[in-house]
Amino acid sequence: MVKPAERIQKLPRYLFAEIDKKIQQKLQEGVDVIKLGIGDPDMPTPSYIIERMGEEIKNPGNFRYPPDEGLDEFKEAVANYYRERHGVSLAPSSDVLPLLGSKEGIAHISFSFVDPGDVNLVPDPGYPVYGIGTLFAGGESYKMPLKEENNFLPDLDAIPEEIAQKAKLMFINYPNNPTGAVAPPEYLEKVVHFARKHELLICHDAAYTELAYEGYRPVSLLEIDGAKEVGIEFNSLSKTFNMTGWRIGYVVGAPWAVEVLGRFKTNIDSGLFKAIQYTGVEALTNPQRDRFIAGLQETYRQRRDVVVENLREMGWPLEPPRASFYVWAPVPPGYTSQEFVARLLDETGVVVTPGSGFGQYGEGYFRIALTVDVPRMKEAMERIKKVISFG
Repeated sequence: MVKPAERIQKLPRYLFAEIDKKIQQKLQEGVDVIKLGIGDPDMPTPSYIIERMGEEIKNPGNFRYPPDEGLDEFKEAVANYYRERHGVSLAPSSDVLPLLGSKEGIAHISFSFVDPGDVNLVPDPGYPVYGIGTLFAGGESYKMPLKEENNFLPDLDAIPEEIAQKAKLMFINYPNNPTGAVAPPEYLEKVVHFARKHELLICHDAAYTELAYEGYRPVSLLEIDGAKEVGIEFNSLSKTFNMTGWRIGYVVGAPWAVEVLGRFKTNIDSGLFKAIQYTGVEALTNPQRDRFIAGLQETYRQRRDVVVENLREMGWPLEPPRASFYVWAPVPPGYTSQEFVARLLDETGVVVTPGSGFGQYGEGYFRIALTVDVPRMKEAMERIKKVISFG
């Protein structure tokens, strides 16, 4: 047997793969499992998007390789979307690059900029791919703790000067996964100033920008003065349009960084299927878009309220998140996050995610994904009430 590469031996099993194994075991035991673990929308892709895909899949002109840098039509649709939603001006030819889902671009940005021994600034808790991409590229992750007392925002002043000077990339993610936190414009201004001072690239994961409630509007990094010179933003159609399995995303921002990532990608993949790119155009430009997004926000708001109200009744100290489709809550005293999650699954059949799976500073918390309908969510809360409370 051939020994795996050292980088693979260092790699933990992907968090959600491990959770899925436990779910499958319970299902085989006949347990009625309620899945609130993985952030995978349970609702269908809008019909107008599916109809466009039906047309494009029949077009023989779409079966050949797409342009290396992506279809002009899709890049123009992304640029128009950013102008309409964020007031941001993007040049489609240089500032926009399609991705095979934003996860792919987030993983590959480190390969594009990081040499062995370089440092990336990575939020903790955070999406595991920030650190995994860094590891694969031979870099080192400096963890930026996301603490409740700092509103789950990295404390830029706490980053040692010698680390800041060595850093190549800074990953941030707002609205945040897993905490549901949001970043005000004045904080993003500080991030831009920090990046300018230390000559690093901001990589903002903005996958949840459209999932916000009660009129709150999350800010794009690129709305901040000077951000486009030192930052890029990864976005996706996955959460906004219930298209996780379609694998369509994009990166926008600093043209010099977009070009470098594009150069890397054209050497390892052959681009995104043209039919899917044309369908992405439909998602971003169809007149039904805003009405669909508003309905999606209302659906998740209702689910969020069920979770927050019931957990409060059980003693949890919680404020409802203003954005994302996650609720981040402390585990009851006396439990680790793994122990609490295991007890929930064993005694209630409800799956949630341990905070420790997102990093060492996630210990003491768990995450609920709002990915079942209101009746099912109420059932999950009733099951939990029967076996445990906070405090």
